[in-house]
Amino acid sequence: MEKIGVIGLGNIAQKAYLPVMATLQDKYEWHLTTRNEAKGEMLEKKYGFKHFHQTLDELIAEKPLAVFVHTPTPTHFEIIKQLLNAGINVYVDKPISEELSEVEALYKLAAEKNLMLTCGFNRRFAPFNQELKQIPDKRTIVAEKIREDAVQPTKFAIFDLMIHSVDTAVYLMDENIKKVDDFLVTNDGNLEQGYITLTGSKSRAQIITNMIGGSNLELAIVQSSQTRKVVTNLSAMQTYQTGTITQNSRPDWENTLITRGFEPIIKAFLQAVSEGSENPVSPDSAILSHKLCVDLVNTL
Repeated sequence: MEKIGVIGLGNIAQKAYLPVMATLQDKYEWHLTTRNEAKGEMLEKKYGFKHFHQTLDELIAEKPLAVFVHTPTPTHFEIIKQLLNAGINVYVDKPISEELSEVEALYKLAAEKNLMLTCGFNRRFAPFNQELKQIPDKRTIVAEKIREDAVQPTKFAIFDLMIHSVDTAVYLMDENIKKVDDFLVTNDGNLEQGYITLTGSKSRAQIITNMIGGSNLELAIVQSSQTRKVVTNLSAMQTYQTGTITQNSRPDWENTLITRGFEPIIKAFLQAVSEGSENPVSPDSAILSHKLCVDLVNTL
């Protein structure tokens, strides 16, 4: 049984990853890393995990096939570099880094070592977003994120929130980008609105983030030459064609971690590293999503 490591057992790991990993204990031997003994005991009791380590060095000594990195962003670069240099595949939460040079350096190192570095852009794996991806002849793409009234420093908001919409647009766009236009509205160092427009030969993607929008909403829209589909909060999809509007929702029984793409991306990464198949989140597209965010920050 292959060993898979996890480092960083905070909020995102406990909400989105460990519940899925717990269901895969018959396929992989999970090794969790935390200095907090009480947390380890809680996770052992809740999920049945058996293997715990206090340091990254202890985890590396187990020679896992791959490690999931859920630590704070500023720690990513050194942790990932150490793992790759130890010959270990890596899955990491977005963003990999807020510095483009570090993102590019880590992907270069992974390629040199013939290892996989996968960025956790879960929305690519949300079932309805994958349906949008399959629409041919796309003309207009909109990826929009709205917050009711959120006050966050601009750089943090771009890399924590807006990057989801940026990557959704990058994923949905089926052609090379010829032009990028971006614009920020800030107030006292905080983000109010952020816009990026990606223009291709025949399609255009509009990325919108509104931090003071009166509601909490996430939209992904694709208009093609034949149809228009709108995905709302990853869980509902409307299809517009002449004279008809069709409404679909994810099944009531479906786990939210499937609806939001977490379970599919976890399983896709594990399958890829086990079989030596293609990276489920291509390095070029992941680098592009980071670059667009870095360039937006640099407009300040």
